[in-house]
Amino acid sequence: MTVHDVAAALPAPPDLLKLCRSIATAEAVLNPGDYRCYSFDAAWSSTEEVFAMRNGSGDEFDIVFSPAGVYIRGFDHESPMSPYAEDTVWPGVLDDVPDVFRGCVDEPAFTDDDMPQVTFCLWRETGDDRWHAGRIDFPSGSSDPDGSGWMFDLPVDPSPEAFRSFAEDYYERPVDLDAVRHIYEQRPLTPDVVARLNPDASFEVVVKEAEAMGYPG
Repeated sequence: MTVHDVAAALPAPPDLLKLCRSIATAEAVLNPGDYRCYSFDAAWSSTEEVFAMRNGSGDEFDIVFSPAGVYIRGFDHESPMSPYAEDTVWPGVLDDVPDVFRGCVDEPAFTDDDMPQVTFCLWRETGDDRWHAGRIDFPSGSSDPDGSGWMFDLPVDPSPEAFRSFAEDYYERPVDLDAVRHIYEQRPLTPDVVARLNPDASFEVVVKEAEAMGYPG
């Protein structure tokens, strides 16, 4: 699987935005106030919202939602396409990114010493009808050379079951599917829903975090 397969599987931007907010909110209930894989910043800038993944092992991605469209960059630190291998971005990964997203390419949060930390990139301008990725000659010997396959298992699967599978594996405890489904439908949080996902969570803290993500009240 490569970024081109991910491009074919990703939902349209409005659906992706809803899904990303739901993923981050559901994990915030499971793990409020502490380190977690997924986060959503509804006020990343005056015009941009960002969904981010950080697994603590050096792998990461960011999805930037803006009036211009959606820009996605990901970095797999073990990928043979890592820019650290040759001190340059793998050919084709960023070459075709439209000018409206060049600010994202050069964003300091996504670079290291001015070099983009990226092994895969996708984009979709507002009004476009599909996702795009660069024309890339992928290295042989790997079924997921750029890391996009394993990193995007949740963004390409809008089912609550997919989140439950991730969360039960990551947190090593049962996860209530109906509570996850409630959040994926973006219905208002209730004390019961929060307690079913995490009986130790403070409802007030969770609601405050959800509001900061733009989750509907």
